Amino acid sequence: MPDNEKAYSILDLAIISEGKSLRETLDGSLELARVADEHGYKRYWLAEHHNSEAIGSSATVILIGKIAEGTKRIQVGSGGIMLPNHSPLIVAEQFGTLGTLYPDRIDLGLGRAPGTDQMTARAIRSEFYEAAMSFPREVQRIQNYFSLENAGTAVRANVAEGVNVPLYILGSSTESAHLAAEKGLPYAFASHFATGQLMTALDIYRREFRASQALERPYTMAGVNIIVADTDEEAENLSTSLYTMIINLLTGKRRKMQAPFPMTDELLEIGQEPAVQQFLKYLFVGSKETVKKEIKGFIEMTGVDELIAVTNIFSSEDRIKSYRLFAELMQELNKEATLSQSATSF
Repeated sequence: MPDNEKAYSILDLAIISEGKSLRETLDGSLELARVADEHGYKRYWLAEHHNSEAIGSSATVILIGKIAEGTKRIQVGSGGIMLPNHSPLIVAEQFGTLGTLYPDRIDLGLGRAPGTDQMTARAIRSEFYEAAMSFPREVQRIQNYFSLENAGTAVRANVAEGVNVPLYILGSSTESAHLAAEKGLPYAFASHFATGQLMTALDIYRREFRASQALERPYTMAGVNIIVADTDEEAENLSTSLYTMIINLLTGKRRKMQAPFPMTDELLEIGQEPAVQQFLKYLFVGSKETVKKEIKGFIEMTGVDELIAVTNIFSSEDRIKSYRLFAELMQELNKEATLSQSATSF
């Protein structure tokens, strides 16, 4: 892809809407992935979360296999595997196996957070805190397990050695930016919910980046919340489900995603509260033309190489339509950028 064009991808939490089963939700994820495969999306990532009534992506590795099996071209992976929850050896074996079954199509995004509350994190792994503090060393262990040079060691992930599974460092703070830069790995910032340090983290990563066997120059990715519909009003009404979900999260209510309703002045006012803005500062809602202008501004501000779209909408049909429209506007932006570069080269 030319430097002036931007890749666009999907991050899926398998959000469960009220009245839908987990099976229906996961089938909807596969349907969406197939649509994404046909509309130029670069990758389809699934997030690891636990102990949430509204999120169905707990068994992330299993879902990655389901999506990879049901698609043809698109990269499939984790956004991310929360490494302190897992043994690096097991992660390497799982993703080495996936990489063998679906060659050159599996990504391994690694994060430091638990993807759940502290009590559940301790239930997953009693030494979670110690593992989180050892995150850089744990990442290195995974890199070792994928290396052919590891064949001579006593502890091996035989099914991973030499398998092409690119690693990505995920983060929501500047700490992860330092690590990604030091290791020369691609860096994905979780700006779809952690908005405060986006620009600082990107600057640190680019300034400190060291070329590696995996990557010659910095590669940045940013999460954005996207809701696109035929009109601004329709998209705004669809966004009420997301606002309700965030408010429930902030107030400790664990509920499935609720049906949308006509936007109210009260909800718009709540949306400006600092706690809500922390989650939704980079929420782009509207018609294709409206979101296209806002996304163009975001790209110019951040200079990221790739956008990871997070679209949490009550209806599966509306969500798929939103992702289709987002693909169209990204293709238009990329075409315009190419034409502009060609015009200035003469």
